[in-house]
Amino acid sequence: MRDKALITSALPYANGEIHLGHVASTYLPADVTTRYLRMKGVEAYFVCASDDYGTPILIQSEREKKTPQEYSAHWNKRDLEDFTALSIDFDLFSRTSSKENAEFVQYVFDKLNKAGHIYHKEIIQYYCTIDKKFLPDRYVQGTCPKCGAKDQYSDLCEKCGSVPEDIIDPKCILCGQTPIMKPTKHYFFHLKQFAKPLESWLDSNTNLQSDIKKYVKNWIKEGLVDWDVTRDITWGVPIPLSDAAGKVFYGWFDNHLAYISTTTKLLSERGIDGQEFWNSADIYHFIGKDIVYHHYLFLPAIRMGIDSEYKLPDYIPTRGHLSLQSKKISKSRNWYIGLRDFLKAYPADYLRFYLLFITPYSQDDLNFDLDDFAARINSELIGNLGNFVNRSLGFAVRTFGGIIPEPAHHDSRDEEAREEITQIAGEIDAHMALHHTDRALKRLIKFSASFNQYFQYKEPWKDREAARSCIFYSANAVHSIALALYPFMPNAAGRIWRQLGIKQEITSKSWNQLSTISIKPGHKLGDVYPLFKKVDMDDIERQKTALKEH
Repeated sequence: MRDKALITSALPYANGEIHLGHVASTYLPADVTTRYLRMKGVEAYFVCASDDYGTPILIQSEREKKTPQEYSAHWNKRDLEDFTALSIDFDLFSRTSSKENAEFVQYVFDKLNKAGHIYHKEIIQYYCTIDKKFLPDRYVQGTCPKCGAKDQYSDLCEKCGSVPEDIIDPKCILCGQTPIMKPTKHYFFHLKQFAKPLESWLDSNTNLQSDIKKYVKNWIKEGLVDWDVTRDITWGVPIPLSDAAGKVFYGWFDNHLAYISTTTKLLSERGIDGQEFWNSADIYHFIGKDIVYHHYLFLPAIRMGIDSEYKLPDYIPTRGHLSLQSKKISKSRNWYIGLRDFLKAYPADYLRFYLLFITPYSQDDLNFDLDDFAARINSELIGNLGNFVNRSLGFAVRTFGGIIPEPAHHDSRDEEAREEITQIAGEIDAHMALHHTDRALKRLIKFSASFNQYFQYKEPWKDREAARSCIFYSANAVHSIALALYPFMPNAAGRIWRQLGIKQEITSKSWNQLSTISIKPGHKLGDVYPLFKKVDMDDIERQKTALKEH
């Protein structure tokens, strides 16, 4: 672990609201990791941007009688508001259509071109005679030639993750008719040239998930396809060549470069050399498994092509897809729950807890089940963690006037409690260092459960003097819980600190305090009240009904 880190998440497409499926794999784990690293003393920055370009945005903006700039700006603002409501805290949330990104994209293309990594040729492109326009990849659907999945886009099979050269039985998704093929000149990135360097990078980077590396190497073995990086539309970063009028970059050429342009913009505004910082930091790109091909092949190859001016990622934490009530989330079929709507019904802490609790560090798909959501919140978060905090601090207020007592009658169970506190930071740390945020959160819940058992065993209500050690160690366990909980649920952590009577500020030394006996005898607690409110099952049934009627 370096003392600097840059964290990015896959860019949300500026063409619709953020839903529950978006946040589980990328934005939440990235936010948790950023908060954790800062507590460990790492100078960490978390950046993202809206992905503004592409024909879908162009067409939808026309339908709404807006310019594409206005349309994408609306979703950029809306997305940031929704992320903020979930306590996802970017240092900068920019746009791929920003001046800084456009200039950087053109700079990268020019350097690749001069190095011989770009060539142009006439291609036969899908063209819809009904709509009278060339069709970008996302407006042509058909059957994947590799796995046979139907209704897949021509640039990405969402089932097997491959990027097919030609799909079977293509259809225009605007009118449903079979498009014709028509010639046009496009510019290509010579991805095939980077097969060996990519393999070497995959072999040398031990931080990448081994199962993903295995099938990425299989893609390389099967033969890479040179990448068409231009499109015949008006909305995008213009190709900086005199003979490329009317052509713009394909979104997957410019959007991942926004990781770099957004970082350098942020850091330059703070008086920091962005390139130097990037190359001396740990680089994290958090993604979902549907964009592995782009992040394990296109992204590193382009950086290699500009002489690694900006280093390749150290980590690409990749997680699976989220289904909803055991059905695939689909906006087109209205089977999803918008993030904004969900947060109107339940606190951000509840959603953060549940998604982080059920999402493993793997490509395994997972399921958001409303009944399970209610059960986990009511039993694990409230019945376990919330119950321990409230019963221990509440007892201290009722019995000792909110003043932490000097421990007395120290016995073996008290010693076990002390040892648990001194060990918990290292145990959670071990999971976090390997990106197992779910395991780290579950270890914290186990810690809370252990102290519930300790409190019950000690029976402090029976003997005021014997209660002194129990309350002393319980208060210190609550302090540990507040610190450990901060990356996962910062709002709940803040409420616990206030109940502890502590004005907590997260610093580079905060993680070191997690396993210390920090609450001393004589410390005055704040106001104590229940941390959470139970999820009502009638509300859950209403959510199910609303989902079916969506």
